[in-house]
Amino acid sequence: MRILLVEDDREVANFVVKGLREANHVVEHAANGRDGLFMAASEQFDAIILDRMLPGGVDGLRLLETLRAQENAVPVLFLSALGQVDDRVKGLKAGGDDYLTKPFAFAELLARVEALTRRGKSDSPVTRLAVDDLEMDLLSRVVKRAGQKIDLQPREYRLLEYLMRHAGQVVTRTMLLEGVWDYHFDPQTNVIDVHVSRLRQKVDKPFPKPLLHTVRNAGYIMRSDSDV
Repeated sequence: MRILLVEDDREVANFVVKGLREANHVVEHAANGRDGLFMAASEQFDAIILDRMLPGGVDGLRLLETLRAQENAVPVLFLSALGQVDDRVKGLKAGGDDYLTKPFAFAELLARVEALTRRGKSDSPVTRLAVDDLEMDLLSRVVKRAGQKIDLQPREYRLLEYLMRHAGQVVTRTMLLEGVWDYHFDPQTNVIDVHVSRLRQKVDKPFPKPLLHTVRNAGYIMRSDSDV
């Protein structure tokens, strides 16, 4: 997707841009409301992540109201430190499609942005995940491959579930740290490598073909050969 981020906080912007690009999205960044409005009105985006309080004479609400007045229906997610009920209501009434308050988890931000582009599709509750002959029953928490039960430690189970839910997609280390370990910073340890190695020993090694692949300088991907 091509995403516009309108955010004046440099650290937040760098963090979000880095994460979105790791997830293979194309990201444009505007550091103030005036530039953001110009880019949003003159270019095509699949989604916009918009801060409420912006320099440049155009705040987030005004920016969005202007877009909607121009019948621009691009999905917009507000990302704001203004988290009171009234703030969220104002954002949604101004035409926002979703509202996420700071501080936030990047994995949730990514999931919400991607969900905005899927609007209109109905999703049934997922109770079973499958990649090739690997199966995970989310209700009984039983994992099997080729009919053989695989015993996993709780963290291994959570790691595998995250990878299977994103099967066919590159999962970055940032996504794993947030989605599996609930870390919102890089602990500078090899915790991910250790757990991925253990998971491979149980899920891949006893079987003829691997499903968990390393994507160099990017992260990991769970896929069968047929997805290659």
